[in-house]
Amino acid sequence: MPLPPILFEDDAMIAFDKPSGLLIAPDRWDKQRENLMGLVHARFGHGVANVHRLDADTSGLLLCAKTKPALDFLSGQFQAKTVQKTYLSLVVVLPPEEAMKVVKPIRDDAGGLPDAFQVDLALGQDERQPGRMRVFKGRGGKDCVTDFRVLERFGRFALVSCHPQTGRTHQIRVHLAAAGAPILNDPFYGNPEIKLLLSDLKRRYKGRDEEKPLIDRLALHASELTFRHPATRELLTLQAPLPHEFEIALKYLRKFAAPASRRPPGAR
Repeated sequence: MPLPPILFEDDAMIAFDKPSGLLIAPDRWDKQRENLMGLVHARFGHGVANVHRLDADTSGLLLCAKTKPALDFLSGQFQAKTVQKTYLSLVVVLPPEEAMKVVKPIRDDAGGLPDAFQVDLALGQDERQPGRMRVFKGRGGKDCVTDFRVLERFGRFALVSCHPQTGRTHQIRVHLAAAGAPILNDPFYGNPEIKLLLSDLKRRYKGRDEEKPLIDRLALHASELTFRHPATRELLTLQAPLPHEFEIALKYLRKFAAPASRRPPGAR
């Protein structure tokens, strides 16, 4: 695999547009599996280090430091929770009876997701399912807070802006599932039987037998980071464009899905 597109580069840092499916670091069990930092080190040397991580199935902005002082300064901002992180996600708004039973799903007076809401639920490793996280009501979990805003509504689907205040594993994925709106195509916390198909949106659609989903990956994208530059100390915002399949899915949702129930494109 070639090195992913570079979104920003200077003497102190470099940012990549990571595709969905690419690991950040070597896999614990499969050391031969390709990973982003292996590609980066092959191109730029081992002096470049990733400042934070993304799930393998999450696409988007991944920031790396080129020097030790830059790494220390950038990592300190993530640890101090001063970095503003924005993710975009396509979610499936489930009926309350189909949502996670651990918590009461978040709903507005009309039964849908509120325009803005916050999930404050502690998370920890799921002992029964290694590699997954779960909600903890008592001791055992770590504090975890995410703010959400619904940008557009498409009937049972919605485009949601996600702003994690903490940085726990699978935080956004579990919090959205707990809110009753799991991320589309989430194999751990969603319903794998729910697919985004053009035939479900467009009347008199032909070609159902050979139809593929409009988006067939975890519909979560790391869109934006705002932080202080390690050299100038000025605020800097970096952005990663939506992947092509994400754009295609939104194109058809905006064209065919429940226009009376959604907000205008770009509404915040």
